[in-house]
Amino acid sequence: MPNRSKIVCFCGSSRFTDLMAVLMWEFERDEGVITMGLHLLPSWYSTEESHQAEHEGVAAHMDELHLRKIDLADYIFVANKDGYIGDSTRREIAYARGLGKKVLFLEPEKGVASSK
Repeated sequence: MPNRSKIVCFCGSSRFTDLMAVLMWEFERDEGVITMGLHLLPSWYSTEESHQAEHEGVAAHMDELHLRKIDLADYIFVANKDGYIGDSTRREIAYARGLGKKVLFLEPEKGVASSK
C-alpha cells in the first residue's frame, strides 16, 4: 500500500484527554496521519471528572483495547504534559518498545531517550 497513512496511537493520562484531542486533530490536519487514543467524552456524559472506565467498571477492558491500538499503530505519541507519565502509560510505553515501535513524547522523557 504505497499511499497508506501512518497510524499513531496517543498515550497519556486521562487527565490530558482534552490536550490529546487537540493534538490528534493537529496531527491529522498537519501530518496526514491517522490517530487513535482515549475518548474525549462530553461533559453531559457523566459527572465523573476522570477515570470514567474505572467508574463504569471497564478499566481492564479498555486497557486491553488500548494495547490493541498500539499493535495497529506505526508509532506511539506520549502526551506527558509537565513531564507526567503514570503507571498505565509507562506500561504502554514498555509494551510499544517491546514491539519495536517508535515512541515520541510531547516533552522530553526524564532520564530516558525519547525514541526506541
